Amino acid sequence: MEVNVVNVSGKETGAKVQLPESVFGIEPNDHAIYLDVKQYLANQRQGTHKSKQRNEIAGSTRKLYKQKGTGGARAGSVKSPLFNGGGRVFGPQPRDYSFKLNKKLKSLARNSALSYKAKDSNIVVVEDFSFESIKTKSYIQLTADLNVSDVKTLLVLGAANNNVYLSSRNLKRTKVITANQLNTYDVLNAGKLILTTGALKTLEEALAK
Repeated sequence: MEVNVVNVSGKETGAKVQLPESVFGIEPNDHAIYLDVKQYLANQRQGTHKSKQRNEIAGSTRKLYKQKGTGGARAGSVKSPLFNGGGRVFGPQPRDYSFKLNKKLKSLARNSALSYKAKDSNIVVVEDFSFESIKTKSYIQLTADLNVSDVKTLLVLGAANNNVYLSSRNLKRTKVITANQLNTYDVLNAGKLILTTGALKTLEEALAK
């Protein structure tokens, strides 16, 4: 698939790049995408939820009232889950939600997500660029010039660029990452995928393996 390369002003440069079929033109595997997104979201969970069981509640151990003759149900401890302030039965405990996936499956999922973006013509290739200073206005102008200001965008850089990253950080509908940070979830979560020429070269080398 051939895509025109534009500059930061959104003007065509006359150059064209060929998106490799092994990365952007495969038959998407929806189940691989599902598993990779599931793993990504699971890894975001802290798993620090915790409730106290009856053996962890601070309270008296004496019997509340005599066993018989009250006309009420028998009770032996104020820590019982039946009472307000008592322990919780089978409550949440700290746990790790992460799980492993094979590298080949994760690669298949990323390539599938990128293929969906290419199929729907939601990829913009822009020349490598940088900002002279950290300004949110500069990034807003960039999205306007590229005609992507009305959708969620994911900008993929070939290498870390502090000025570009910090200029975009205050904007809710955009995210900036480097090519080696690219993941299936971010690709699918964005309406438009903006690739710099440097990022495209890195992706060709990494994801086509």
